[in-house]
Amino acid sequence: MAALEVGEGYEVFLADGQKAFGAVREVSRNRQDIIVYVENAGDFAIPASAVTGVHAQKVIVDRHKLDPRLIEAIMRAHSAEDPNI
Repeated sequence: MAALEVGEGYEVFLADGQKAFGAVREVSRNRQDIIVYVENAGDFAIPASAVTGVHAQKVIVDRHKLDPRLIEAIMRAHSAEDPNI
């Protein structure tokens, strides 16, 4: 993939229509990777090669190209939320 056209604050998803698991905190200077804050887990680097789409300030990533630790964090991202809210 070419250099990412992503901005800080963009939400990050595994697929369109799903709940965001994080937000872009930083874009590398060479725009070849992004740092994403994942709720309840902290910051993770995601390479440009894992990004499948960017639109409407949303970043879609391919779960098969993500670090297994990031996948675990994504699965726990919303675990502290109150389901009644």
